[in-house]
Amino acid sequence: MRNFDLTPLMRSTIGFDQLDKLFDAAFRETTRDTSYPPYNIVKLDQDKYRITMAVAGFAEEDLDITVQDNVLIVKGQIKNRDEGVEYLHRGIAQRAFEHRFQLADHVRVVGASLENGLLNIDLERVVPEQSRPRKIAIKASA
Repeated sequence: MRNFDLTPLMRSTIGFDQLDKLFDAAFRETTRDTSYPPYNIVKLDQDKYRITMAVAGFAEEDLDITVQDNVLIVKGQIKNRDEGVEYLHRGIAQRAFEHRFQLADHVRVVGASLENGLLNIDLERVVPEQSRPRKIAIKASA
């Protein structure tokens, strides 16, 4: 694993203390299998996003969605296995999974829905008034 020296970057930035955690999370994700279940991330509008995950065979009670410290965690675990069923071919993978999505500041989860085997998670960026650009007046000296 590579070590990056972010000292030159930190000289010209203020308040990016979480940057190191973000890099660690990004490199940790490359070691995990993040291909199951497949998912899309779509930008619907200027401040609206949607994550769509293909979760065929999972019911609502088999899925868990939580947000903690700007990390969206989506877990899937089949609770009621088909007991006594003999499969001749089992092509629909229903193995347990956990996906973590790092959310930017001011991005919140608006809702989630399960339709036709697709889990849709709607996100919205809500920038507070104090974080929006504002003009600073320059006072004339006396």
